[in-house]
Amino acid sequence: MFEAITRLFNKPENALSDHDPKLAVAALLVHLASVDGQANEAERRAIKGALMDYYSLDEAAVDQLMEQAALRDAEAVDFYKFTSALSSLEAKDRIEIVRMMWMVVFADSKNHELEDNMVWRVAELIGVSSRDRTILRNQIGKAEQA
Repeated sequence: MFEAITRLFNKPENALSDHDPKLAVAALLVHLASVDGQANEAERRAIKGALMDYYSLDEAAVDQLMEQAALRDAEAVDFYKFTSALSSLEAKDRIEIVRMMWMVVFADSKNHELEDNMVWRVAELIGVSSRDRTILRNQIGKAEQA
């Protein structure tokens, strides 16, 4: 309990809210990169690139966002904390989140079953259809193989 109180008062002034979609997306991507037991450099680069492109952030801002995301991910017990912040976004934004997830999955040219399962669960929780999820998987998987 003391640790939780200490963390509460030691949060940086510019820390993002748990309900901030950028933080939620970053936390999901950070978790996804390590869900197969190993986060490699290609996956980290994919996360940085996706966050920089989609949110128009510079490298320093993305590094800070990923650091906060890793902390939030370590504290989380499930995906609900993050997906609840995303399920109210517009459909195109939710589809883009799933696209970013597939980019991380295929960054190392492998699709581990745990990664696939996580993308499926998150897509379901944020309201992206199985059809859209599968189309995105096929598009990103083929693009990474080319």
